[in-house]
Amino acid sequence: MLTDTIRDYFDGVAAKYLSEVDANPKSSNQHEIGGLDRAGFKKFLGEVTSNERFKFEAKLFYLSEEGVQSAVDTLTWYDSRFNNPNRNPEYRLYYRANLITKLFSAGDFFLIAKNKDGSLTLIFTEADSTYESQLRFLFGLNDVSSSFKQGELSHHDLSVPLRLLLEDLGVETKIPQSLEAEWLDSLVENFGGNKFPTTAKFSSFARKSLGLDTESQVNNPDQTLLNWMNQEEMLFRIYEKHLVSQKLAQGFGKDGKDVDDFISYSLSVQNRRKSRAGYAFERHLSTIMIANDLQFEQGTSKFTTENNKKPDFIFPSFTEYHNESFMTDKLTLLGAKTTCKDRWRQVLSEGKRISNKHLITLESAITESQTNEMKDSGLQLVVPIQIQESYSNNQQNWLVSFQEFICETKAKLN
Repeated sequence: MLTDTIRDYFDGVAAKYLSEVDANPKSSNQHEIGGLDRAGFKKFLGEVTSNERFKFEAKLFYLSEEGVQSAVDTLTWYDSRFNNPNRNPEYRLYYRANLITKLFSAGDFFLIAKNKDGSLTLIFTEADSTYESQLRFLFGLNDVSSSFKQGELSHHDLSVPLRLLLEDLGVETKIPQSLEAEWLDSLVENFGGNKFPTTAKFSSFARKSLGLDTESQVNNPDQTLLNWMNQEEMLFRIYEKHLVSQKLAQGFGKDGKDVDDFISYSLSVQNRRKSRAGYAFERHLSTIMIANDLQFEQGTSKFTTENNKKPDFIFPSFTEYHNESFMTDKLTLLGAKTTCKDRWRQVLSEGKRISNKHLITLESAITESQTNEMKDSGLQLVVPIQIQESYSNNQQNWLVSFQEFICETKAKLN
């Protein structure tokens, strides 16, 4: 499995809440951000002398519940006091107006990172949002204020939830060549090497490649789930690279240069990445629950609740759900979403008979305001125990692990 860390992608990081001067050019007559040198970030940008100006290619992102907006720019690092030798240098980072600068405002959370390739990543999001919480966890930013603070590049391995966040930021996680060499021949042998198999077949291969240890599925379902998700993610990227390389060599359209065909293919690659993670998640959950002798059924066009809603999982079955004589307190509904965002509310309408529902996710560091809203809405969040460290102590006291969910559901049915 992959064992890379955040240090493999970034040299340094700092964050703050934007001031009026940072965000509003009318307040400073400039598009620029100061204070990075006082936080020690100057070592990543360089010490300019005289009227030198250092240029950095940069990607800018604004993260919100509506999605991820992005732009590219060239930023300038310079000493605003180079004409005044009697005063200490004052380093500033100059940016130009673009799509992202129109979105952020004073009070927003702002993070800047120096990438391994020498470029910069600038991320903006609303204060107290789940994105802020996740970024602070990812980069070890415990206390953030109106002054820059350097983050930490922790040594923990990048699990699937953290990779999903980095993907939103345009960071393509790397697969070591040694792992590609180890697994590609087996993938091509099993799947032909010219197209993707179904998600069911690929997920099954990923599980078998690690060994279907029933004891681990029963005694440590949380870790087993993460191991399978991480393994499938790695194998998927290896096989995807092989198939995309073939397509690039072949070209697009009749003459190999059809732009529309290229764009269509690119979109299909992105859509497959997004959709197959959710399907894989459900299949790995099903396999572990079967190993734990849990009775359940998954929602389909034939298995529905009111208004043709299709819950991810109903325990013990849809037949019992629709049987009014079956005791309601023995019914359980479980939604499954690798990331929640605002989509967690969908689960609330999927089974009227069940007032208190469950949702399992791989998403890290959801804000307390969001989990409090879930709690007030009768939704219990289920999070693998290894991911719970990204949540606050108050949240951890409320969260349920996958193993706890399995035990509680079995006890309810018995």
